[in-house]
Amino acid sequence: MFIGPPDTFPRLVGDIGGTNARFATIAASGGDLGAVGVVSCADFAGPREAIEHYLATSGQPRPRWCALAIANPVEGDFLQMTNHDWAFSIGALHDALGVEHLLVLNDFTALAMAIPLLQPDELVQVGGGAPVSQRAIALLGPGTGLGVSGLVPCGEDYTAIVGEGGHMTLAASDPHEAELIAELTKRFGHVSAERALSGPGIVALYEAHAALAGETPDPIGAPAISARALAGSCRLCTATLTAFCALLGTVAADLALVLGARSGVYVGGGIIPQLGESFLRSPFRARFEHKGRFSSYLAAIPTYVIHAAQPGLRGAARALAASAPRVRE
Repeated sequence: MFIGPPDTFPRLVGDIGGTNARFATIAASGGDLGAVGVVSCADFAGPREAIEHYLATSGQPRPRWCALAIANPVEGDFLQMTNHDWAFSIGALHDALGVEHLLVLNDFTALAMAIPLLQPDELVQVGGGAPVSQRAIALLGPGTGLGVSGLVPCGEDYTAIVGEGGHMTLAASDPHEAELIAELTKRFGHVSAERALSGPGIVALYEAHAALAGETPDPIGAPAISARALAGSCRLCTATLTAFCALLGTVAADLALVLGARSGVYVGGGIIPQLGESFLRSPFRARFEHKGRFSSYLAAIPTYVIHAAQPGLRGAARALAASAPRVRE
């Protein structure tokens, strides 16, 4: 699947989030991802240690080329992760790993690169019509943070957007959301979309709902809040998940308008796929189309939930393959 000069294999690809890091090996030109492994970022001092552990435990050969998709802006040589404590020099990591070529890119840029590879059975459409060919594609997804990217047409292919849209200011669409954001403002000062639309954001929304209700929140995390909401066993948790999905619809619609994403809006990340059919019944799509004079414009745009195996690794592999001609010139 992932082609390139034969003397650049084996290749290592990684998808590093704020919680877990995933790695895989591509043994030869045209090969698929192999030996996929997942480690907890908290167990290692940095990416080098995580990669060395992966290679040692999986028995894979040392790579010649490597691509790492990371949940962080990639600007310059030094990276300090926003949602984790890893900090490292790309140049020093290149030398320590002993690879010929190291590509480091934003994780949602890599996920955007994977979209053209996704098959119909790896997607669930949530409303809208058919995609319009050769128009922009939008991508967002809540996980440890909120990733945002997209694809814009470039000749016969697409080019991925590199940005930090998850940190755009979150807007309210009704008085209740305005009250929630006011509570979050007391805590954070600036309330970005990520402050509410992420794993920690679910907890923050739950605590904001409790504050508005004059109740003491239980000391629980995002998985428990989601589980209670899906089970219908907690009023505050249900209200939290409802608000979460509605706010995600607002941000997705804003992104679609900014990009003119008539080829579709894709939702990735680790949270939404776990909600299953409840997400289809959530306010997400109704809020996506709730845009006044541009409601009909948005109603035609399809939204999809990504249910694919290791899409970030696949995107990193595609990005690494695409970098081959430039490196060899």
